[in-house]
Amino acid sequence: MKLANKIALVTGGTTGIGFATAQRFAAEGATVIITGRREAELQAAAEAIGHGATGLRIDSTSMADLDRLYATIEQRHGRLDVLFANAGGGTMLPLGAITEEHYHDTFDRNVKALLFTVQKAIPLLSKGASVILTGSTAATMGTPAFSVYAASKAAVRSFARNWILDLKDRGVRVNTIVPGPVRTPGLVDLAGPDAAQQQGLLDYLATQVPMGRVGEASEIASAVTFLASDDASFVNGAELFVDGGQAQV
Repeated sequence: MKLANKIALVTGGTTGIGFATAQRFAAEGATVIITGRREAELQAAAEAIGHGATGLRIDSTSMADLDRLYATIEQRHGRLDVLFANAGGGTMLPLGAITEEHYHDTFDRNVKALLFTVQKAIPLLSKGASVILTGSTAATMGTPAFSVYAASKAAVRSFARNWILDLKDRGVRVNTIVPGPVRTPGLVDLAGPDAAQQQGLLDYLATQVPMGRVGEASEIASAVTFLASDDASFVNGAELFVDGGQAQV
């Protein structure tokens, strides 16, 4: 198993890519901790993951919550071998309608939370640990009404480029996974609650992908697992696009 005896943390692990990745990590032998903001969903996800996975109710934008998270991991496990900083999200607003609240919500979740999730983990990261950040093809492609989210994900890419230099003496690798359109609750919710509109969004996005379909969360999880494992021992500072070719044409 690729992650045998590793301690792995997945933030935002209750649904979508985070949940699928936590499932894969556990199946590959890791001891998995997931975080989320809703207790009922968190515990249901941990139970579904199995293999002794635990869920901790954490808001990644809260410094106190992050301190509590890492204090718990230190007490229970003493180290961290894999960190998948996946928590985040965003909504759509076109230029002209962007509000200060929208800006702060997006950057707090995708930039501030990610920065301090990684920084506060540093004392626990083992030699050769793997840190994976969640980027987005939105940072490399223009998308109407998505500029604030895209800018926040561009910051994520910049973090990885710089952090590999800050962490080089510790042997910690930092890479960015870049999903294209993936069938997740976070994506379909952009279309609102109507099921027909949600399917319409997925159908439209499929036309923008050279493979002719949207991705599945399990496909992203496979790529994240590669970056987390020793198979990627010389992969550092990279962007791994898992987008069906969308950003490559």
